[in-house]
Amino acid sequence: MPSQLPGRFKTKEVKKKAKYLVIHPVGKELTTEAATPFAKAVKANHTVDAYWIGTRYAREEGKLCCEWDAKDAESIHQVLAEANKLAGEVPTEGIYKLELMVSSEDFR
Repeated sequence: MPSQLPGRFKTKEVKKKAKYLVIHPVGKELTTEAATPFAKAVKANHTVDAYWIGTRYAREEGKLCCEWDAKDAESIHQVLAEANKLAGEVPTEGIYKLELMVSSEDFR
């Protein structure tokens, strides 16, 4: 999507990053204290190509569901690999590109 920038700036192509869902099977006993070192390592290793948005924990399933904005799945994988080196291994079940996101507000 082109956008016109004011003054001396030229027209610039603005690209939105895709949304991804990353699933981590971490078990049913995860605590905030146990997750904090890995979360800090992920945050410290963000890049312009991969940015962690937030996480939900499905305790009954023992899985973390993490939302990312990223250029591609490989960019997320690289950030997670660095975080694993710093904070210990957190398994990844899968990195899934989200093709459709719908808000209930769209149907009011």
